[in-house]
Amino acid sequence: MNKTAIVILNWNGIGYLKMFLGTVVKHSMSDETVVCVADNGSTDGSPEWIAENFKNVKLIRLDKNHGFAGGYNMALNQIDAKYYVLINSDIEVTEEWLKPLISVMDNNSDVASCQPKILSYNRKDHFEYAGAAGGFIDKYGYPFCRGRLFDKAEADTGQYDNQTDIFWSSGACMILRRDAWLKCGGFDQEFFAHMEEIDLCWRFHRAGYRVSYIPDSVVYHIGGGSLPYNSPFKTYLNFRNSLFLLYKNLPDNKLYTTLFIRKLLDGLAVIMFLFKGNFVSIKSVWRAHIDYYKNVSELKVKREKIKELDVNKSQLPILNKSIVFEFYVKGNKTFNNLLSEN
Repeated sequence: MNKTAIVILNWNGIGYLKMFLGTVVKHSMSDETVVCVADNGSTDGSPEWIAENFKNVKLIRLDKNHGFAGGYNMALNQIDAKYYVLINSDIEVTEEWLKPLISVMDNNSDVASCQPKILSYNRKDHFEYAGAAGGFIDKYGYPFCRGRLFDKAEADTGQYDNQTDIFWSSGACMILRRDAWLKCGGFDQEFFAHMEEIDLCWRFHRAGYRVSYIPDSVVYHIGGGSLPYNSPFKTYLNFRNSLFLLYKNLPDNKLYTTLFIRKLLDGLAVIMFLFKGNFVSIKSVWRAHIDYYKNVSELKVKREKIKELDVNKSQLPILNKSIVFEFYVKGNKTFNNLLSEN
């Protein structure tokens, strides 16, 4: 059994592997750490390239593209390690990136997951969209980060250099405690991609674990490697998975009111898309809501199963505000401004 397994999920990402896999191996592999690539049915020759050029990397071949959630579930079931480090193929690691993450896990048995500081590869003095300095959600299930609200990413001036507990760690780069992963059931494969890590971290909190942000670890992320940020499929997944997330995890006394308001806000988003002439996104939102209603029966079963995890009755780190209102109406464009009025 290795102490730590670094697992890169790849789907037709040979270009990114050629850019970054060597650096991951150089700065990560040791007697206690193994580097693995789980290939999601790529057709670009990347599995063959890995086998030829990185014989010290464990290659796991999956039969097809199972998405982020399904691909990682299948891969991690084949890896025996105390800690799993999930990292996107389009990330450049730094020399000492891994040690702070492992140190926090070693010294805090109640931490199920943590993430590094995630900066932009193309603008190295700015935070990157997918994770930044740690993730949170608002009362209606909208995700945001310290360092990134909606599509506005802040410059990194050291304002988030404190280690702190967060609501969710980014699937772009996160370390997971294997025991907590197994206890909480891994990723929900129906999410396919996007927000599955938020769903998992919500279960971590309910089971009594913490999730943390570790600024001493730094990585650089290109972003949009598998799905571009303007992809209609990405829009569909984000709207659908937000509804999945809320239905599964909200407490009974907030479930229907919160979902009703969230659906109204999705309607406002459709109106905005209409004014912009973005009819493809309107279709994506419509499809997301149709598929949500088709899955309500299954979501109800999952919701009841999740209740079995409940040991944490304290207030979860969910912002009791609407990010939409704060950002678009009040003009609060940074995380610190958002909290300054509390």
